[in-house]
Amino acid sequence: MEGGMAGNGTDGRPEVVDMAAWQAARDELLVREKAHTREGDAIAAARRRLPMVEFDGTAEVVGPNGPVPFLDLFQGRDELIVYKHMWHDGAPPQGQCEGCTFTAWSLKDAVYLNARGVSFAIVTTGEWPEVADYVDFMGYTQPWYSVRGTAEPIGGSMGCVTSYLRDGDRVYLTYSTTGRGSEVTNPMFALLDMTPYGRREAWQDVPEGWPEGKAPCWYWRADAEGNPTWGETSRPVPQWTRPGATPVETSGRRGHH
Repeated sequence: MEGGMAGNGTDGRPEVVDMAAWQAARDELLVREKAHTREGDAIAAARRRLPMVEFDGTAEVVGPNGPVPFLDLFQGRDELIVYKHMWHDGAPPQGQCEGCTFTAWSLKDAVYLNARGVSFAIVTTGEWPEVADYVDFMGYTQPWYSVRGTAEPIGGSMGCVTSYLRDGDRVYLTYSTTGRGSEVTNPMFALLDMTPYGRREAWQDVPEGWPEGKAPCWYWRADAEGNPTWGETSRPVPQWTRPGATPVETSGRRGHH
């Protein structure tokens, strides 16, 4: 093989076979993939049949133009998806939530959602002046709002993807998910799962001899040289592309030195 790359299935690389054998193995897996897709469709159908909860859509949140009713987040549309971004008071950009940065960076453009009649917004519990500075630093153009002091289902737990429905001035919570349920917001997860080594995380089921897995989310932060690290002088990966993202001495988060 060119470059000396030859896998036997036990040396950390997939076994090398001819095209016919590869196609047979691929077709076998495709049966399972199609079943997975159909099950996903069935789950989505069940999701559409969930009940919903009405709440006060006039409750105020704070955005760039000051306090506005939650109804404004719909931007005149009937459906709304919100990502709830965790927040660490007083922390600089590099000290904000890595996972939420990972998600928000992947949701910078909602034109196709809007074309489908669905609005999108990000909310967080931070004080608005801090949030505004962070949004400016990151270059985000999606609508952001502070929901500080508001209760569920507008505020409450962060790190969630939540769906709402509007009927005139009446507003309803229809769905919410968190944890790995939020992976739908970032196609990179699915793309990594298509590669031989996947996410290179220790929890994955991989053949013997594959590269040793690391802690989950190991690649979400990097130092100034681009090396993955969760050290004090690292920051969420996309932040290094921002103007003024110079090396730092500390993440600045509470509890960190």
